[in-house]
Amino acid sequence: MRFALIIAVLCSLAGVAHATPAGEPQKAYLTLIIDDLGQNLPRDRRVLALPGPVTTAIMPDTPHAAEFAREAHKAGKIVILHMPMDPATGPFAWHPDLPIEELGKRLDAAFKVVPYTAGINNHMGSRMTAQPAAMAWLMAELQRRNKFFVDSRTSAQTVAAAEAQKIGLAHVSRDVFLDDERTEAAIATQLQTAIKLAHKQGSVVMIGHPYPQTLAVLERELPKLKAQGIDWIDIKLMISVRSNLAMAAHGKNGTYLPARR
Repeated sequence: MRFALIIAVLCSLAGVAHATPAGEPQKAYLTLIIDDLGQNLPRDRRVLALPGPVTTAIMPDTPHAAEFAREAHKAGKIVILHMPMDPATGPFAWHPDLPIEELGKRLDAAFKVVPYTAGINNHMGSRMTAQPAAMAWLMAELQRRNKFFVDSRTSAQTVAAAEAQKIGLAHVSRDVFLDDERTEAAIATQLQTAIKLAHKQGSVVMIGHPYPQTLAVLERELPKLKAQGIDWIDIKLMISVRSNLAMAAHGKNGTYLPARR
């Protein structure tokens, strides 16, 4: 069965996931993506040891991309391509001035470097994800390849998730960055922000990085999620829970709003 069809079926069941009997607390779901993997194997292996369904986002232009993707897949983790986009640089990076043919070549090359990918998210991309034509092409291409998209939302000008929503591509958008400030105290605060938001809106997509401070907080705090009323789920299940709908911070009535300029 094609992945898109599987997602469609899961999405049709998402209303069941959100519906809770009267008097019972609303479900609170959280999913975690760790970006920038493939650079340092000993460090990245700490991500695989986290006690739950962490999604591994692997950069194609790293020395251990293929090897770590194989290790993550063997460990039962979902692998996604962490696709470099402008202002990122390098041989795989997408830039607004590149023709669609070149964007396609770079995307294909990146997928070949990172095996076992179920989808992609953008690395940087504040300029690139604001390009409607390129994002529309990307979402159609991902649909053709039966892969999902995660909008990292590195800019308020992103139209990526909106283009995915237009064609019904399986996707979600990031809610909370854990480690813009690289101190354990700040990261722990962001994690608690994510937990509170999950209780408020039902689900949260978190993105972090394999910094020592981030990993230390996650190793200490993730085992406590269940006691705080949080179900840690994988990214595919989060897509089904959200049913391709925008959260309040990303849109209105489930539809992504036009980019703010």
